[in-house]
Amino acid sequence: MKRSSQLYPCALSACLVALLSAPSAARAGERLFPAYLGAALGLDAERNVPYVEGGGSRQQLDICFATKGKPRPLIVWIHGGGWRSGSKEQNPALFLVKEGYAVASINYRLTDKAAWPAQIEDCKAAIRYLRAHADRYRIDPDRIGVWGGSAGGHLAAMLGTTSDSNEFATASNVAESSAVQAVCDWFGPTNFCPEKPDGEALAVINPPARSGQEMVEELLGGSPSEKVDVARSASPVTFATADDPPFLIMHGADDRVVPVAHSRMLAKSLKDAGVSVKLKVVPEAGHAGREWVQRDLLDQVRSFFDRNLKG
Repeated sequence: MKRSSQLYPCALSACLVALLSAPSAARAGERLFPAYLGAALGLDAERNVPYVEGGGSRQQLDICFATKGKPRPLIVWIHGGGWRSGSKEQNPALFLVKEGYAVASINYRLTDKAAWPAQIEDCKAAIRYLRAHADRYRIDPDRIGVWGGSAGGHLAAMLGTTSDSNEFATASNVAESSAVQAVCDWFGPTNFCPEKPDGEALAVINPPARSGQEMVEELLGGSPSEKVDVARSASPVTFATADDPPFLIMHGADDRVVPVAHSRMLAKSLKDAGVSVKLKVVPEAGHAGREWVQRDLLDQVRSFFDRNLKG
């Protein structure tokens, strides 16, 4: 891939990254900006906001939002880490704050504490919480986009393909919808199914490395062949329907962790269902890394959200 010399984030985003990745706040929901600085920027930010009443430390989010003006579209970043690690504090979406968005980043329960579907249940609970508190954060509840990488891309795709389904509903903010209006999936796994519902064998796409297979088994609570129903319920390709939101899928051609065939399968499933989807295979790019913070790629993400959330 031809690499631009210009990288995000900008100075404002770099400041936000530093604030939101500082040592954890002593109390949940702590405001990060001094009053004078928040007023000057017209922004506020909170860290470690519980999105499940009585939930654990992994069921928290960070958010940066405007303090004045009309409600903004919201972008929710979902971190990767093989469902076993990672943190909301690494949030590449913060550059979108200067583009007129509110930006949140969520943690979710990891596989050392809970197997599937805890991860998607938490993601949906976070969306419902943010929609329930739209006035507080000055966000437009009808314009919510999600973006994630690797395991986070998988969860973003699951949010999109299950959209307003009650299949993974929990008891938090039950009056609210967990639907999202746009999905950006960066190199996420999309299919764990060992066979089709009619029993015909699928060409199962396993992670090439043994560590990747272990991550999948930790997520499902066993191998896909042992946990067929669970594997199907964790596979975005099995849920694609015509009412899914628009998708932007990006995958590195040289990805050695999640084969690019995963993204091709999801794109085909969405396209066959009549969903607006764009698949971009990035030449010479691997799984995460410096290639993924180049200006041209992030500009494509911004343009995608602008078209679908600001139109």
